[in-house]
Amino acid sequence: MTAVEGTFRRGEVVSCHGPDGAAIARGLVNYSAEEARKIMGQPSERIAQLLGYVDEPELIHRDNLVLL
Repeated sequence: MTAVEGTFRRGEVVSCHGPDGAAIARGLVNYSAEEARKIMGQPSERIAQLLGYVDEPELIHRDNLVLL
C-alpha cells in the first residue's frame, strides 16, 4: 500500500487501485483508514508497536479480497 484515500472503518469494503489509478481489487479491511495510514509502508511485525494492538497481520487478507 502506498496511499490511503477517504475514510472507512474496519470491516468495510474498499477498492484497491494500481499505479495508473485503475481499480484492481476490492476487499474487507482489517483496520480503519486512520490506522491504515499509521501502518502504511511498515512491516506487519510493527503493527502492535504503531497501533498498540494487532487485529490481523495484514490490511486485507487474501481470503477477503476479490481481484477485478
